Amino acid sequence: MATKTDFTTEEWSEVLGSVMLAGMAITLADPSGLIGMTKEGLASGSALVAAKTDPNSNALIKSVVSDFETSEGRTAARGLIKGKLAGKQAAEMKSTILETLGQTAALVDAKAPDDAAAYKAWLRSISERVANAASEGGFLGFGGVQVSDAERSTLDEISKALKLTA
Repeated sequence: MATKTDFTTEEWSEVLGSVMLAGMAITLADPSGLIGMTKEGLASGSALVAAKTDPNSNALIKSVVSDFETSEGRTAARGLIKGKLAGKQAAEMKSTILETLGQTAALVDAKAPDDAAAYKAWLRSISERVANAASEGGFLGFGGVQVSDAERSTLDEISKALKLTA
């Protein structure tokens, strides 16, 4: 069972940042306006809370959640995101996020093989949570679809980046 101590500081920042990036990819795929973006942001946070209390969460997931409860952990995750996405346009950001998720998948496969499948599935579930958080299209919350085609496509791309079957 892998934990923070199995990774270098830089590697751990990547593992932490991947949690935020998994949701950001969906938000970039089809921005939902201020209220939608707020709902999508809250969905990522609720995934951390759910994982904390889920008895099926493995040691790696629990270690990530625990680190997000600290200022240092949140700062490390934000630092990775800032370093990867600073100065990029939305289209570039999405491709960088997918590339980073692929690198994180390879890292976790190598450093935490027993926990990797569950961790990558958890990242995918965060993306799904974000996709389902706010309706796309419509007007003032009426009409539209729960998950847009762009979000569905991005969910598939995330699965491929994480080397999961869609």
